[in-house]
Amino acid sequence: MVTGIRRCGKSYLLKEIYAQYLKDSGVSTEAIIAIDLDDDKNTRLRDPLELGTAVRALCAGKHQCCVFIDEIQDVFPLITPALTGGAHVPAKKSDQETVTFTDTLLGLSQEKNLDLYITGSNSKMLASDIATQFRDKAVNISMAPLSFAEFHRFSGKSPSEDLCTYMRYGGMPLAVLKDEDGKREYLKGLFEASYFPDIIERKHLRRSAALEELCDILAVTAGSLVNSGTLANAFKGAGHGQISKLTAEHYLGCLKDVFLLREARRFDLKERKEIGAQRKYYFCDTGLRNARLNFAFPDEGQMLENIIYNEMICNGFSVDVGTFDSVDKNHDGKSVRNRHEIDFYTTKGRRALYVQVCFDLANAQTRQRKIRPFFLLNDQVQKILVINRPVSESRDENGFTVIGVTDFLLRFLKH
Repeated sequence: MVTGIRRCGKSYLLKEIYAQYLKDSGVSTEAIIAIDLDDDKNTRLRDPLELGTAVRALCAGKHQCCVFIDEIQDVFPLITPALTGGAHVPAKKSDQETVTFTDTLLGLSQEKNLDLYITGSNSKMLASDIATQFRDKAVNISMAPLSFAEFHRFSGKSPSEDLCTYMRYGGMPLAVLKDEDGKREYLKGLFEASYFPDIIERKHLRRSAALEELCDILAVTAGSLVNSGTLANAFKGAGHGQISKLTAEHYLGCLKDVFLLREARRFDLKERKEIGAQRKYYFCDTGLRNARLNFAFPDEGQMLENIIYNEMICNGFSVDVGTFDSVDKNHDGKSVRNRHEIDFYTTKGRRALYVQVCFDLANAQTRQRKIRPFFLLNDQVQKILVINRPVSESRDENGFTVIGVTDFLLRFLKH
């Protein structure tokens, strides 16, 4: 299985790179079969039973076949034909006895002359319908737009120059190949031609404009703590009318399901547990985030945080928003409880890091706000200040690691 947002390169990975690898390994061209379910010529194959029949027919009489099925989530569920007199009737959510693409794939996996390779762009569907049922039969490859390290290797310019471009336009593969005007039009067009229509059709949304408006709000608030209530209030405050918290939660889930958004939960660093309903949401690609705002709000601090989050995920780290409370004395000598936040608490194996992203370390007030939680925690976890300057890793007078963002992204995270 290869999963990820549409247009991030899943099909190219299978049908070009991996197909060539198979050919170089001695697999004949006739034994490699590709089925694109988002192609209008294959609409009949979005019926799970028709898909199974067609694949078996294409592989009949062949010793070994490698079958690529692209965008498997386009296959719709059927009511079990035994209950409909043999007719193929699309199922509703309320129908219990159904045939889905999972049934088809499970059946095809039993064919001895068949190797299956599938792509999908819906996280919830794939997680619930495939990962739990295939278990040891399937391997999942999670794909995303080009990371900064990948983009930099392709570009070959200076790290600082590449970071400026990457913050603004991200790493969607086809966007990278275009000039600035082409990047803008392509990234904006992805929402109208692919992402929103896919969500609206699959989720049967009645308020498509509300989905777009909520996505714009999330673009503005990327990296801020929000929940369904704050999103509903922001929707109303922006003059878009009114939506319920349940609707905001549903639309937010839709944007996560298509891999457009990633969620960072809050983790209490003293109680050692996840807390609260508020989350931070980051776009899988800063270019896509900026496209929703027509490239009019180049908040570099926000984009830098988004890139660092994505890059840590790409490098296999588990990432949360660190938070904890302290009891301090106010000006009157009374004890007051204060909440503190660390941008990221991230772990990988036995490695644990506290990461603060500081866009302007020269500002004394900003520096104090960023490092104070480090003093209050006073534990053995490595404490890192990532700054937007081209400097190598060093230690400050407090023993905290100070590192430039490009050094952090290109070297530090690779260790």
